[in-house]
Amino acid sequence: MTTEIPEPVATLVAAVNGHDEDAFLDCFTADGYVDDWGRIFRGRAAIDGWSAKELIGAEGTLTVESVTTAGGEVVVIGDWRSNYANGLSRFTFVVAGDKVASMTIREG
Repeated sequence: MTTEIPEPVATLVAAVNGHDEDAFLDCFTADGYVDDWGRIFRGRAAIDGWSAKELIGAEGTLTVESVTTAGGEVVVIGDWRSNYANGLSRFTFVVAGDKVASMTIREG
């Protein structure tokens, strides 16, 4: 376990913490999706609509506490603070080449 985040997840986390919506969206594959506690947002437009309210638009910041990798998955546990929701969260990323295929959010 480490706090060093591999690419492309490191770029995605930096975009979130920098509140850069376009950079965040650019991290995903064309058919990428976010699974936020069972709610699925697939594709750039759907992810953008969700993020505008609950992620980037909520001015959130993720303080990374641990990172594990296995195969094509990167799991980031961190303290999420925003204007929308707060708390320890687990972000599981599936990586496809230099892009993120999915980001699944659950309780940390």
